[in-house]
Amino acid sequence: MASEDKIGRGGAQEVSCSDCGFLNCYRQESRFPDFCPGEGVEQEELEGVIAQYCGDEVDARTARASAEVEGLYYGKLTRVEEVLAFARRIGARKIGLATCFGLIEEARIFSKMLKLNGFEPYAVLCKIGSVDKGEIGIEEKLKIKPESFEAMCNPLLQAKMLNEWKSELNVVIGLCVGHDALFSRHSEALVTTLIVKDRVLAHNPAAALYTSNSYYKRIMESDRNL
Repeated sequence: MASEDKIGRGGAQEVSCSDCGFLNCYRQESRFPDFCPGEGVEQEELEGVIAQYCGDEVDARTARASAEVEGLYYGKLTRVEEVLAFARRIGARKIGLATCFGLIEEARIFSKMLKLNGFEPYAVLCKIGSVDKGEIGIEEKLKIKPESFEAMCNPLLQAKMLNEWKSELNVVIGLCVGHDALFSRHSEALVTTLIVKDRVLAHNPAAALYTSNSYYKRIMESDRNL
């Protein structure tokens, strides 16, 4: 059981899975730490969650499709191919693309791939509606190019348009941090990510973690004001 003095479910949490040195939950070849949040889950609650993965509801079909793609193709397919394999397994043919303006070329290539593989893609650009950032209270000094028209990203409208198109799976292609969260929140279809935007690291944000003790050591400085 989890130690109540260390973890309060729904409250302050001093230690979590990132502090675990056993990772026994994967193959149960070691042991669970005293603070393991999973060990603190009541059996009835766990069984209730497991029940959601069974049957023929969306959660269940999605979980099985995901596990099948992982089991069959782990380390064998690219992310692009995995998206196609997953889409087939959940029976999704209409694929919505929520794409960043700066990654429209990547979206075009992926759209072509989808068509060649029997899918029906439909892309909605982040700048749709072409509304200046000033209209939602963004100061000129906070624009990339102050004193010029600069369209805001519009994830709510992206989601609305793909909802109206009745997409069966939406794929995020480089939406900004936060805008991707809003899009996912308002999308009626399942959302997966193809590309996470990171201009500095060629869209490979994990590189900042791998180099946190060298090139990007500044990330470890707690007094940084971002």
